[in-house]
Amino acid sequence: MDNVFPVFDQILSRKEKEKMLGQRGCALWLTGLSGSGKTTLARHIEKRLAEKGCLTQILDGDNIRTGINNNLGFGKEDRQENIRRIAEVTKLFVQCGIVTINSFISPSQQMRDMARDIIGSDDFFEVFVDAPLDVCEERDVKGLYKKVRAGEIQNFTGIGAPYEAPLNPDIHVQTGKLTVDESVRHIIEVVMPRITFPASST
Repeated sequence: MDNVFPVFDQILSRKEKEKMLGQRGCALWLTGLSGSGKTTLARHIEKRLAEKGCLTQILDGDNIRTGINNNLGFGKEDRQENIRRIAEVTKLFVQCGIVTINSFISPSQQMRDMARDIIGSDDFFEVFVDAPLDVCEERDVKGLYKKVRAGEIQNFTGIGAPYEAPLNPDIHVQTGKLTVDESVRHIIEVVMPRITFPASST
């Protein structure tokens, strides 16, 4: 073989793959403090979309930090690289027509803008999962805030390290006030028109 590298005009196009699935790919980028409800929402969004016949993929710390990014730490440069790799993986899923649900603190606007640039603004929904720090700390789902207050964890986002809340998110859900169902319903209402093919094209 003279050339072992794929020739992109000879492989199935995104449009063809989306037609096979009967849906359009996009990325939901859930950002917020630890304990704000990102993972809970991601799981419920996936279930709700599955009920509608949509194929999804959730990316979060459990399947990223233990796999493709298991060589990264939590310093500034590694956290930046973590988000960059996640965005590149997300782009691949989206280009296959898959609705990709990302659940990451991604604390800076610069990180989230980088992800949007990589994935493409037309395919990217920045979802601000908004809960006050005291609510997140009260929930303390993973027991992290307790360790922070005990001095066992340093530079924790929201306490020892800053979190830059999105100024103009595509979707804003206040999980300190709304129920899970209310939050999920709002997100689904916004994204379904983007996922669903117009009737004339099916």
